[in-house]
Amino acid sequence: MASDDGFYARMFQRHAHPLSAWSRLLSAPLLLVPLWTRRWWLYLPIGAWFAVNPVMTPPAEDMSSFATQAMLGEKSWTRDPMSEPKLLVLSGLASASLAGTMVAAYRRSTTGAVVGTAFFMTLTLCEWKLWADRFRRELVGQPPDSDSPSTQTSHSSTLGSR
Repeated sequence: MASDDGFYARMFQRHAHPLSAWSRLLSAPLLLVPLWTRRWWLYLPIGAWFAVNPVMTPPAEDMSSFATQAMLGEKSWTRDPMSEPKLLVLSGLASASLAGTMVAAYRRSTTGAVVGTAFFMTLTLCEWKLWADRFRRELVGQPPDSDSPSTQTSHSSTLGSR
């Protein structure tokens, strides 16, 4: 279980900034480049980008962004993944689809890499939706397994007060 006051919490406060979240998602296809080109050294700058990305922005202050809500919902979910089995399955499927996409890139299958990337990104956005729903439920005090419609958040708040 992660602490709310350590590096993990600070990283999520910054990663919840929409610029960080969206740029990380849109960077996922970069993982295929070294496999496709057989230039393994490319994993060094790509790895550096993925390491810096979650902390490159200031902490998110406005909670109304879908990306911010998704990242904060993910932070909450990582404390107890078994609380939402649907998300656990979806996460496994997204990981498996990324692995398959990476195999397609290694085999230089254009169709496999493109279709796999689209499938992975779609599954990831489905995860984001469920994480954002979780965040909104927690904001209004509903339990994680509540099936009631999520409420919309339009106010500004700092993450430090959470």
